[in-house]
Formats: sequence, structure tokens, C-alpha cells
Amino acid sequence: MNRKRQTSPRLASGIGLCLVLLVLAGGCGRKQAEKEKVASRTPLVTIGEDQSVSSVPAWRAPAIEVTDESATALRKRAGAALKAGHLYGDANDADAAIPLYLALQKHAPQDANIRKALREALRALLGEGADALAAIDDDPQELRHAHEIAAVARVVAPGDARVEAFLDKLDSADEAAHANQLGEIALNAGRIGEKNEADGAIAYFREALEQRPADSRAQQGLAAAESALIRRAEMAAGKDDFEGAARWLDSASIVRPKFGTVPDARGRIAMLRATRVNGLRDAGIAELATPTAPGLRRAREKLGQLLRIAAPADPAVMELRTRIEMAAHYGLFRSGQAFTDAMVNGGRGPQLVVVPHGAFRMGAAEAELDSTDAERPARNIRFERGFAMSRTEVTVAEFRRFVRATGHRARASRRGYSTIYDERSGNFVRAGNVDWQSDYVGRPAADDMPVLHVSVGDATRYAEWLSEQTGQRYRLPSEAEFEYALRAGNQSRYPWGEGSPPARAGNVTGANDVSPGGRRWTNAFAGYGDGAWGPAPVGSYQPNRWGVHDLAGNVSEWVEDCWHSSYRRAPRDGRSWVNPGCRNQVIRGGSWANSPAHTRSAWRQGTDINNTNARVGFRLVREI
Repeated sequence: MNRKRQTSPRLASGIGLCLVLLVLAGGCGRKQAEKEKVASRTPLVTIGEDQSVSSVPAWRAPAIEVTDESATALRKRAGAALKAGHLYGDANDADAAIPLYLALQKHAPQDANIRKALREALRALLGEGADALAAIDDDPQELRHAHEIAAVARVVAPGDARVEAFLDKLDSADEAAHANQLGEIALNAGRIGEKNEADGAIAYFREALEQRPADSRAQQGLAAAESALIRRAEMAAGKDDFEGAARWLDSASIVRPKFGTVPDARGRIAMLRATRVNGLRDAGIAELATPTAPGLRRAREKLGQLLRIAAPADPAVMELRTRIEMAAHYGLFRSGQAFTDAMVNGGRGPQLVVVPHGAFRMGAAEAELDSTDAERPARNIRFERGFAMSRTEVTVAEFRRFVRATGHRARASRRGYSTIYDERSGNFVRAGNVDWQSDYVGRPAADDMPVLHVSVGDATRYAEWLSEQTGQRYRLPSEAEFEYALRAGNQSRYPWGEGSPPARAGNVTGANDVSPGGRRWTNAFAGYGDGAWGPAPVGSYQPNRWGVHDLAGNVSEWVEDCWHSSYRRAPRDGRSWVNPGCRNQVIRGGSWANSPAHTRSAWRQGTDINNTNARVGFRLVREI
């Protein structure tokens, strides 16, 4: 609508003074010290447009002469102006509705129709004022418009309850503008107020929102305060002070708790921390490429930096520390290194992989499903020095080389039988003419299959021969070494975690496995299939994180320990627990025909040392 605006005497009293002070101090109702502070400083940055307004002078109605002869025409002019929304203007505007009705009322003070029209004009004026207050966020100059309307309203109806209510809202808008200005000054001075200081920016902006709950300038101010705290967190993170960054983010999180800005910042800083942590880890590992004294020293320096910035129990810290220890304790070897030893009679021994030294918790927890007392009490085991382990089970070809070189007659060969799988019955049965050269059903075994039908004595004799051939000490692994390598740093129920194994994890009993005759397992891992019924060629499945294959499946394996019904009084340094003349020895690791409960990392079983069957083979460790 087209209208002319004019000021009035209203601001000569309270609100007029308020606007004068708003230029200097942002509003009324503040302590004199705050006003002087605002007057003496200009904000470096203003959040949003400046809502301060220049002083609005008192509004005076233009002089309009009304006579009995002109009254009718002036009423028509006033009605038309009211209908057009032309409510007031400057001192020379004699065509606006309100000055016309004021003049008519002065001429005929008892005229009810004039009074009614003037009330209608006041209602329209206050509606325009309410619209102006509502529009402050989009157009800050609407605050001045609201003051102009207030000046007119004071002249039209001083003391009117509706006018007073409008003036109260206008005072709140002034107070909000004042608080916003103080908040911006505090923000530019670095006084964010994260600790709820009374002169901090956050407190001022919240005060503005108390005066005017939807004030966008105050909301922007809080957003700016939050951003300033986030920036401090980012600066702390840039200096590797991630604990300080967390404290700044905690302060920022209470500024606007319903917004996602701080969680997003936490994510960015967490990523920055992870990048920094991983970079230091990688740099430390790079220093260990040649395990010299200077390289070890520099790697330890990287570890020191890593410890200062990483979260507790960060795997990167553990990895670098382990790598440093490996380099310090293994000399020319390194964790994960694969190698073979030369043999006296030519050729190479079985492929080995270096298992890192370290510690783990051996055995089953009290609440572990399917566990037994034989797997307890769980205890901490530490290996001060690493060891090398066969990457796969010993193969038929490797055992044949030993037999041909030594003339050794294996236990099953001497007694003429072993235990095989019978497809017709689905059971394991004794069968004649079966020995280490046979597969799981008694047929000739391929060279790359794990050797079966061997006793613990056969396995021990093979280790002794290999030691003679290489000049190194080979032996069966201890129970602790086997479980340590099987878990590979994982303390869960199964070597891979919980539930069914991931694809290609190993040759275990899966619900999707089918025998040549169409049989299926009655107790198997749901949804899993490995494509084999019976042992698979060694190394057919994914190795674990330490590079060792088939510890959890394919065939169970002999270890060096005698059988004991629990771990009470067992060695705590990883050595084998051996009693002279023991007749029962331990087998470890699940097989192609074991139930899921027997595939657990902690599972163990004792059996006669002369036992041979289609589910048990062995592998060796080599001391380094």
C-alpha cells in the first residue's frame, strides 16, 4: 500500500529516548556501564544487518481546519484514506485517515461515528505495527517503521491497552536489538561465554531470544558463537590437542543442542584424528623397513607422538608398538614374513610365517556358549619372543619326502587300519589298508592335501627329521601357540568373530555343504558353504590376519601338550604342558567335520596319542 510516514510526540518520552540511546548503546533498560561500553566501541563484525535506527521525532498531526460546511467532505476523504490504508503521513499530509479523523473529532467530540472510525483507524495502525515487528528479521528498517507507528499511536490513543501492548512488544524488540549488539561486541572480542559468563556473547544472544523468541539476529549470533567454539576445536585438533578439541566441542554442543552442527564437527575432527593417527603409525612402520638402531629410535619417537594424540586402546598404537617390538626382538625377521629353510639333502622345508610376539587371553570366558570347564580358567599368556608357524598343514607330499628319506613306518601303516568317513552311513568307521597316503574316505590322497591318519608320534618324528635337515628347531606347537595364532588378535567366540563365518573363511561344517551322496550336516553354520565335503587342498581358503591358513578348519591338529582336564597350574609363558609318559595328547582347531561348537577358538580335546583318523593332521612351529 502507498503511505506516507510521519513521526509524532510519542518518542519524546520513553521510547523516543530509547531510540536515541539505541544509536549509542543498542536499546534501553541496560546498566549505564553497558551503554558506555557500547558507545565507546564499534563492533568489528556485525551478525546480520544492523538493526539500530535513527531517532524518530514526535509525530504531530497536520493542521486541518474543519467547519460545519467542510465536515461532510472531510469525512468522505478520511473514509477513502482509511480504506486505502493511508493512515498517517508527515506534517503536511492532510489526506491521511488518522489526522483527518483527529481533526473531525476535535470539531465534533461527541460524534459516535467519528469515534468509531478513529478506533478502526487505530486498529489498522496497530495491525500495521504488528506486521512491521514481524518483518524485522527480513528488513531491519521495519523497526524504525514500528517506532513511527508507535509515535502515531501515542497521539491517537495514549493509555489505550492495545497501544500499551504494542509498545511493550516494541520495547522487547529494542531490548533484543540491544542484547544482540552487545553479543556481537562480545563475540568480536573473543568473549564467547561458553562458561555462561554474564558478559559473554552466548548470554547476550539468549537474552535477546528471551525478549523476542524468534529473533533471527540472535539465532545467527548463537550460530556464530557455536562456529567460533568449533573453530577453536579445529585449531586445537590442528595442533594435535584432541583432548582440548573435545572440550571445545562439548562447550559448543550446549549452544544449539537441537542442531547437527557439532556432531558433524565431531565427525570431521574424528576423521582428522584418525588420519593423523594412521599417518604416524605408517611413518613409524616405514622407519622399521630396515631394523637398525636409528630406525628403531625414530619409530619410537613416532610412537611417542601417537600415544599423545590417540584415543585409549587405539589399534594404531597397538600396531606400531607391536611392529617396534617385532623389529627389536626378531632381528632379521619381521612379523608376517614368510620364509623357508634350506635342507641338507637339497630343496626347501615347508613355508613358514612369522607370528608376532605379544599377549592374549587363552581359554573361554565363563559365559561363552558351548564352552566347557576344560577350557578354563582363562588366563593371560605372553610370548616374549615370536615364533614361526607352518603357513598350512603338513601335506601328503611333504610327509612322503620324510618317509622316503627315513624309512619311517607310520602308526597306521604298522597296524594296518585307520578311521575314515563312510558315505553310505554318514559315520566314521574303521577301515583296513588306510594310512598317511589315504584321503578321508580311504582312497589315495593327492599331494597337496593335508596328511591324515598320522599319530602324534608320527608328527613328532617328522619334526625331528626336519630339525636335522635344516639345523633349526622344529616341533609341534604348544596349545598356547596354536590358540594365539588361531585367534590372531581376536578374542571373540570364533576366530572370525560371532555367528557364521564370512565367505571363504575356511573349510568348516556349513549348512550349504552337500556330500557326494547328497548328505547334509545336521549341526552346521547357517547360511555358510565352502564347496568341500572332506578336507580341501591346503591353502584353499583365506588366511587369517597373520597369514596362516586353516587353523580353524580343514583338519584338526596335534599339539605338543599332554591332555589336562583344565588349565589350572598350566604354564603362563606359552610353553607346552608336558608330563612324562602321558598317553593322551591335545588336538586343537575345528575340522571339515566338526560341529560349530568345536570350531570355537577356545575348543580343545584330548585323545590317545596313537589315534589316527580322517579329521586330524598337524603343522609345525619353528623357533627363531
